[in-house]
Amino acid sequence: IVIDDIYRIRAVLSGWIADAGIDAVLVTGGTGFSGRDSTPEAVRPLFDKDIDGFGELFRALSHTEIGSSTIQSRAVAGFANDTVIFCVPGSTGACKTAWNGIIREQLDSSHGPCNFVGVLKVREREA
Repeated sequence: IVIDDIYRIRAVLSGWIADAGIDAVLVTGGTGFSGRDSTPEAVRPLFDKDIDGFGELFRALSHTEIGSSTIQSRAVAGFANDTVIFCVPGSTGACKTAWNGIIREQLDSSHGPCNFVGVLKVREREA
């Protein structure tokens, strides 16, 4: 658990990104519009590549559950040093939606036609 502080979030994530034993990170909370919500601002500069479709798909899935309130979600994802990072709202419902509707399949090597497993650092450890 990290307080809503851009630089503390970046520091913790940077350590995980550098760790060859960590392939994926799920960050929850801090994606709204209140003054303390700073997760996207903290995380985006660390990305080597954005996963633009993640936020789009998350909001589409959320719309069936919470309607137009989904526009207040700034769910983001990207790759940093071959570590995939997913940032979702902190509510239980949002976490379940992201996991069940997107993340679980993308971290499953048997999911087709494509998934993120081949991009992760796991390749480095196997080599």
